[in-house]
Amino acid sequence: MRKTIAFILLLMLPFIFAFSQSDVLKQAKATIKNGDVKELQKMVDKIIVDPSTKDKADTWYVAGRVQQRKAMEQMEKAYLRKPYDTLTLYNSILYMCQYYLRCDSLAQLEMKPGKINKYRKDNQRAMLADKGNLLNGGIYYYNRATEGDTLNLSLARNFFGTYVDITVNDMFSKENLIPRDSVFSQVAYYTCLAAMRIGDNSSILKYAPYAEDDAIVGQYAMEFLSQAHKQRGNQSLWIETLKRGVEKHPQDDYFFANLIDYYGSQNNYEEALEFANVMLAKSPDNYYYQFVKGFLYQNMRQYNDALVYYRRSIQANPDYAEAYSNVGLVYCLQAQEFSQEAVTDIKDPRYSIDQAHLKSFYEKALPYYEKARELKPNEGSLWLNGLHRVYYNLNMGDKFNEIDAMINGN
Repeated sequence: MRKTIAFILLLMLPFIFAFSQSDVLKQAKATIKNGDVKELQKMVDKIIVDPSTKDKADTWYVAGRVQQRKAMEQMEKAYLRKPYDTLTLYNSILYMCQYYLRCDSLAQLEMKPGKINKYRKDNQRAMLADKGNLLNGGIYYYNRATEGDTLNLSLARNFFGTYVDITVNDMFSKENLIPRDSVFSQVAYYTCLAAMRIGDNSSILKYAPYAEDDAIVGQYAMEFLSQAHKQRGNQSLWIETLKRGVEKHPQDDYFFANLIDYYGSQNNYEEALEFANVMLAKSPDNYYYQFVKGFLYQNMRQYNDALVYYRRSIQANPDYAEAYSNVGLVYCLQAQEFSQEAVTDIKDPRYSIDQAHLKSFYEKALPYYEKARELKPNEGSLWLNGLHRVYYNLNMGDKFNEIDAMINGN
């Protein structure tokens, strides 16, 4: 008999507990205007996690109103020129907006199609009034963050992201906020920037599309987006994003270079050339597209074609050191291939002819490597080994010794 009674009581406990939390919700709602904020917060802390109340629109409406009152207290102090807590103000506005968004989504589930819930008007007014402080809060926490500071960067991401969430939310569709908000796409980018620094690819995938058309930061948002797809192993989406990036931001070499690198890694030079031709047809004077096409021909060992496009790249941009360096490299590659076929017997009459021809490749390479050095003296990878090889084969003793000392650290 005792076991039976105990079992019945055990079954009743969830209902008793649920009833008590529903009472807490009713009490909080009834006292939301004038009740003690600290006591209200204690109630909210319970009802937003309790299974019987956490999925009710009333719960999140009350939670949002408590945060709204906290923010208003700080604003009143500021208005009266009294000391106020900036962080409490920012954080309360963040939570208020997040809670009101949650409230609206739950309330709409309870409504008939086409009907609007009773909370929306008040919640809209509150969020629009304080939306600007979400941007201020995000800036505050982002500027406060040091390298590896996941806490402040996460907070910055939350502030910026909530700003975007409000702007794109269906509850503001009639207000048409996006075209009226001059910083919307940049805030979406800031969200991605903070997310990138903490390795949050999910947020980048969510917010980057809102920034990709921005004239100032769109290219960087799309770089983050492509990296997020790649890190998640979504190769098709990575390639699609790179292609879209080339179309939208042709001035940014990142997308074109990564796409060409991908084709090269797959030995798919024909498709890479086809893509390069499409881009050159759109921008025939683009020195980088010319350079890349030369690079593709170089990898295909079609050296004469490579030289044509490297020279076109130089013609389009006479200060492009990389193109000069690669012209020098192509001549050295031609010399290497020719040396494998050249006559090596000094008694053979063809020997002197072949040696003169071999020397001519290095003579052609010389001015291009020296020009690369002149343009970028601090980037030895463009010219150091090339000049070492050229000076050696042209028997240019003093210059060879200089380069040799640089290579050996003397």
